Amino acid sequence: MREHIKQFGTGEDGRLFRAARGGHLLSQEYGEVWKAARRSVLTESEAASPLADVPYSLRHAGVSLWLESGVSPDEVARPAGHSVAVLFRFYAKAIHRNQQRSNHQIEKALDAADEE
Repeated sequence: MREHIKQFGTGEDGRLFRAARGGHLLSQEYGEVWKAARRSVLTESEAASPLADVPYSLRHAGVSLWLESGVSPDEVARPAGHSVAVLFRFYAKAIHRNQQRSNHQIEKALDAADEE
């Protein structure tokens, strides 16, 4: 990265990678660069793996982990740069699994209260 920055600098908005005329990379261009970067730094078997096949895979995995760890959607949305509505639209499965866990915890607390 340091060599890249030394050679090409950054864009006015701080982006490391930009199109030939300085604008934003299109999704297709970004995907092509990502695949080339994976091939150049990963072993053949690592590059063939679906892990981080597209740049968004890592972000999706991180957000899903936060949600499934029990972090509230409000707290996950902020650092992820999403609204809570986006979380509910794209991460519904992770949120649903967390809701099931929460309901189980509530049931355990109610059962414990009944025993007292």
